[in-house]
Amino acid sequence: MPAPRSWQSETARLGNAEPSDPTGWFEQLWSSAAHGDITMPWDRVDPHPALASWTGAPAPGGASGTAVVVGCGLGADAEHLDRLGYQTTGFDVSPTAVQAARGRNPGSSVTYAVGNLLDLPPAWAGAFDLVVEIYTVQAVNRSVRDALTAGVRSLVAPGGTLLAVQGAARQPDDDGPPWPLTRTEVEAFGRDGLEAVSIEELAAPGAAPGRPGTWRAEFRRG
Repeated sequence: MPAPRSWQSETARLGNAEPSDPTGWFEQLWSSAAHGDITMPWDRVDPHPALASWTGAPAPGGASGTAVVVGCGLGADAEHLDRLGYQTTGFDVSPTAVQAARGRNPGSSVTYAVGNLLDLPPAWAGAFDLVVEIYTVQAVNRSVRDALTAGVRSLVAPGGTLLAVQGAARQPDDDGPPWPLTRTEVEAFGRDGLEAVSIEELAAPGAAPGRPGTWRAEFRRG
């Protein structure tokens, strides 16, 4: 039996396959992983370091309010927020990814759901006190970037917070996926009543000095 192909190479092949359906390839990717044809995408059990350091180390269960993780994948970030005490939803455009998240986290109190940033359920509009978006927008073709960031913004409740973590780019580059964000593109999360609290570029682990890092941007709705 041949060894599974790398999920990164499969992403590079699928990500540009069908411009008319810019998010449809995610299900193909996760389905291939479920069948053992490729390695498991975004496979981690710990929260992303940019999220973990932002939340700090509060006592488990001390947080309150609702939280949502956009493009939750296998659920590591959603489970982190759940442990902190948030009533957490994690959604992904891929039904296979959602099934994998449920299987990896049996007994979890996180609500895992299928959802598409380009066609979100009306009930989710302004429903979450904390919205966490990590690497989802950058994974989709830049042609729908405005619509994707608008979808993310729409989830934030009055008085709520958005944390966006994205790869940093010095200038727009159509050679993806991924398609890292420029500072201007990150600032675009701060519309529709959201205002920037902080936008910082973190050093990417193992990256050479001077290379683009990772944006961590916090926004708040008044």
